[in-house]
Amino acid sequence: MLLDRQCLVGPDRRAVRPRRARRARPTILAALLLLILFAPVRAEPLSQSQITDLLARIRAARATAPSVEADFREEKTLRLLNKPIVSSGKIWFQAPDKFRREVRGNAPSLTVSNGRELWIYYPNFKSAEHYSLGKRSPIDAAIATMNTALNLDNVENTFSISGAKIDNHYELTLSPRVAAMKRLFEKFTLRLNQDLFAERTEMLQPNGERVVTTYANQMRAPVPASLFEFTPPAGTEITTPFGR
Repeated sequence: MLLDRQCLVGPDRRAVRPRRARRARPTILAALLLLILFAPVRAEPLSQSQITDLLARIRAARATAPSVEADFREEKTLRLLNKPIVSSGKIWFQAPDKFRREVRGNAPSLTVSNGRELWIYYPNFKSAEHYSLGKRSPIDAAIATMNTALNLDNVENTFSISGAKIDNHYELTLSPRVAAMKRLFEKFTLRLNQDLFAERTEMLQPNGERVVTTYANQMRAPVPASLFEFTPPAGTEITTPFGR
């Protein structure tokens, strides 16, 4: 009987071991996958000379192709709301100061600047706001902030800049030096991909509110001058919040 029991137990043990091994493999693979997914991101701080060199490369790219267009998605986190306000659309920019921003969806809007004047049009309400630029009004500071992600022209004069290289991306953190911009935001973080396109921006405002914008499908291509001009449709109610 003892021999019979040993004969029975022996094969059972040999049969069980492979099954245990097979059960262990998915666990090992899952652990390896978690290590890959949650591995720490390597961030290498940039020296001031490296930041200067990076800005020079960005400007060289802008000089070669001064126009850029991209899709965007924006999330505004406001103190009085539980959920962020999300909008999306398309933006066109031509250095140094022309841009067009189309917000699509249920609450569309159009913002157009030719460098001399700015229009904000709300088609659902058939209303438009008109601003004259270059008069050191609050709108000038707002436009300069909006253009920061796409232009970076003379950015050293108005911001303190720190940066890091994160894998194949660059991340710049801009803190405003100018009082007018300090009233608009405390910190502006800009992430650039390996082609030096703006990929993500995050603006932290003094009241703690936050605006995060991501860009996709960026490309440098000539943009018609007419895209940066705007004529209000007939019947549009026009206001000039800061006067003419």
